[in-house]
Amino acid sequence: MSRNKLYLVLILLITAGYCWLGWSLTQTTHNINFTPCPIKNITGIACPSCGSTRSVSQIIQGNFADAFMLNPFGYIIALAMLIGPIWLLFDLISKKDTLHRGYHKFEQTLKIKWIAIVLILLTLANWAWNIYKEL
Repeated sequence: MSRNKLYLVLILLITAGYCWLGWSLTQTTHNINFTPCPIKNITGIACPSCGSTRSVSQIIQGNFADAFMLNPFGYIIALAMLIGPIWLLFDLISKKDTLHRGYHKFEQTLKIKWIAIVLILLTLANWAWNIYKEL
């Protein structure tokens, strides 16, 4: 993926993520029947990322154990939402491509078979846990 395309996609994803998080934080009552997850809406079964918005909300509120219990992926998302915009802004201002190069290094790392297998197993374990918790 080209640098400009990657940065555009990241800007759109980061903006959408912050808008969704902002909206969810302003809701005083949570409708437990509503979920934006198409997998859960179609099958009734939680996906591996179900509960991640609530997890990030708990992290923001300082409830770290509750965040982990909701979905450990929330920590990855919160970290990406914190570092991503700063890194992207740094590259755009300094006219560098460190984020683009980092993306490609990460992509290459995921092609290492044992790393891919470990990440797949962790995702499946998280999915099983979400189903067990009946998220």
